[in-house]
Amino acid sequence: MSRKARLDIPGTLHHVMVRGIEGKNIFQDDEDRKAFVKRMGNLVEETGTRILAWTLMENHIHLQIISGPAGLPTFMRRLLTGYAYSFNRKYRRFGHLFQNRYKSIICDLDPYILELVRYIHLNPLRAGIVKDLEELEEYPWCGHGILTGKQKGEWLDKDFVLGFFGQKEKRARKAYREFMEAGKDQGRRPELVGGGLVRSMGGWSRVLSLRRQGEPEAHDDRILGDGDFVQAILEEADQKLARQIRVRKKAGSMAKIIKERCREAGVSEVELRSGSRRKAVSELRRAICVFLNRELGISMAEIARHVGVGTTAVAMAIKGMEAKSIIE
Repeated sequence: MSRKARLDIPGTLHHVMVRGIEGKNIFQDDEDRKAFVKRMGNLVEETGTRILAWTLMENHIHLQIISGPAGLPTFMRRLLTGYAYSFNRKYRRFGHLFQNRYKSIICDLDPYILELVRYIHLNPLRAGIVKDLEELEEYPWCGHGILTGKQKGEWLDKDFVLGFFGQKEKRARKAYREFMEAGKDQGRRPELVGGGLVRSMGGWSRVLSLRRQGEPEAHDDRILGDGDFVQAILEEADQKLARQIRVRKKAGSMAKIIKERCREAGVSEVELRSGSRRKAVSELRRAICVFLNRELGISMAEIARHVGVGTTAVAMAIKGMEAKSIIE
């Protein structure tokens, strides 16, 4: 079964989960964790992404993100690709560091934002890495201590999160600590990380209630929220797809687009597909790849077949100058 496309609309709330390949550790020491956190903080500033909660575990990561103007995929690609590159270079290893694609769930902000903050920040306590909430405040690889004022992390959107607990910072932090204390024994929350229909509809109690009433409700395993929220997200995604279809119809086939772009740039199609690194050819290839992928929604693999290079080359072309900033 083919996997579903990512849903991403800038400004929406995501619960993002990243795992090491084959369950292996993503971090070997605190220097690795510092490097990851520094990269994440820099990208928050560069991309306008907002982080509300985060936790680094040995072999997985939890992030609560409100996507910025560039979208979640751009932020996550730069974060994970850059870190993996540095990690592999440091330890002289090759191959993938992360397990498949990262998992992201779009969440209805109002009912889930604080539940996710608590769930994500309690991970080290549930795993026995820290013994209590006081120790969790001193744990540097989690956003909890930043919210309580014990740790530094200016890139965490702490004012937004604490704003749910009160207008004055001191009282808000006290209320936040009480909120964490009230939920510290909840254990795992499968409805927040998986479960398809059950997750989309907010748990089994909601599912059973609607079944008894005979009321159907929209659901999607990429979305955490009630039927109206799910429907709104899917409709907006459909509108994006519809726009891409309109642009495709207007622009014509890929072959036609490539032919016209080559003619305008004075570059032959043969040279374009030859893998030439001549500046004019590289710039044209990048422009074609970006247009086909971003505007028409065509996959990198399909683009690669039409421009005569590998998928990796297409990905690098799309990232353009962004690829340079990843490895610096």
